[in-house]
Amino acid sequence: MRSIMRKFALLAPVVLVGCSVGPDFTAPAPPTVKGYTAQPPPSATASARVEAGAAQHFVPGGDIAADWWRLFRSEPLNALVTQALAANPTLPAAQAALRQAMENVAAQRGFYYPSVSAGIEASRNLTPIEALSPAGPTSNPYYSLITPQLNVSFVPDVFGANRRAVEALQAQADNQKFMLEATWLTLTSNVVAGAILEASLRGQIKATEDAISIESNLLKILRTQQNLGQVAGADIAAQEAVLAQAQLLLPPLQKQLAQQRDALTALAGRFPSEEIAQTFDLASLQLPVDLPVSLPSDLVRQRPDVRQAEENLHAASANVGQAVAARLPQITLTAQIGNSSSSASNLFTPGTNFWTLAGGLTQPVFEGFTLLHKQRAAQAAFDQAAAQYRGTVLTAFQNVADAMRALQADADGLRAAAASVSAASRSLDITRRQLQLGQIAYLSLLNAENAYAQARLALVQAQANRLTDTAALFQALGGGWWHRTEVQTASNSVVPESK
Repeated sequence: MRSIMRKFALLAPVVLVGCSVGPDFTAPAPPTVKGYTAQPPPSATASARVEAGAAQHFVPGGDIAADWWRLFRSEPLNALVTQALAANPTLPAAQAALRQAMENVAAQRGFYYPSVSAGIEASRNLTPIEALSPAGPTSNPYYSLITPQLNVSFVPDVFGANRRAVEALQAQADNQKFMLEATWLTLTSNVVAGAILEASLRGQIKATEDAISIESNLLKILRTQQNLGQVAGADIAAQEAVLAQAQLLLPPLQKQLAQQRDALTALAGRFPSEEIAQTFDLASLQLPVDLPVSLPSDLVRQRPDVRQAEENLHAASANVGQAVAARLPQITLTAQIGNSSSSASNLFTPGTNFWTLAGGLTQPVFEGFTLLHKQRAAQAAFDQAAAQYRGTVLTAFQNVADAMRALQADADGLRAAAASVSAASRSLDITRRQLQLGQIAYLSLLNAENAYAQARLALVQAQANRLTDTAALFQALGGGWWHRTEVQTASNSVVPESK
């Protein structure tokens, strides 16, 4: 047995020096563009003297913290994100997919080594009495046969077919690792966006309730004036219609708020009946003013979706090598060693042992051009993955550019909304005094009230837009996942690539 294993050990250099056919993968170079937009962004956005109205500054080359949501300075938000990361089922699912991919890599590496199996056969036999000679060592027609043996088989990876298979599976494992990071980023971003939406809905509800209160008070005043003969019944009916319209806006907002609470509760990994304790309003969220903007050359290493596309390209490259290797000769080596005896007591005595060494070489000659077309299909899949990678990179840059443009427009929009509220408030006050003095018609007051209500709602939405698009910028830049300690742990757990 030692002699056989030594013979197999002599084949190790063949495996080590064997070539890997097919293309050797090289990560695509990052884009050479210098910025995300055609024109450099301004040093600071516009500002307004309202909540979430501070000027924001883009910091080129800045780095993003892993816990970027803490820049909103909201303890309820921090607590909710922590709950979601601990209990949301999407993360354990992604972690399990990563473990599965890692085990597949380890399983494929097993083909680098010989396959060894042991077995034993035992039989009880009867020799025909009329036979010239008995099959056993005695004249007894009944005899036993016991045969233990060891089987060894080995397929040297001469042309690197297995190395390319391991390479492809390793790329798939890395793909799952970045899928996990994408899941983490999506989850945290959804929690932040959901909290901002809840705050926006609460602001809209508050503005609508204030409008209802104003319309109700005005209706009381008009009814008092009607009793004094100062206004007509038509004015009362018109005011009742305005109040009804304001009240009509409230139930849809309340429904959206209730459903948003359910969505946040689900993100936290809870059932709707286990509603989260945290509540959010615009006053509890501070607008981050310093916005780190990664260099374009760094974005492709920071975006999990781009890294996934790169690993898909890597796997497709390795699959081309496998398809090429399938068209080349395959060497198979086998060995058997064992003993055979009619009794267990004589099983390992001299003369009962046997062994066999065999080698084979198989070269595909003609298979209906199947292997050729499979190689071409693998190359086409590689070309597809390359195009998809480029498309993913373009989308990533577009996301950042869109977020930066949105933040600039949001700042201008908030300034205009704040000015609109201020003007509408002054106009409403003047109109009320003029109506009391009998200087204007009641229709002018209705118009002023409607303009003020619309301005209040627009201001709330503009404030929420700035917060939402700020979170979108952090997400578009990758969310700082590379600073998480769990990333290093997961990276070290992935089976290292074969050399």
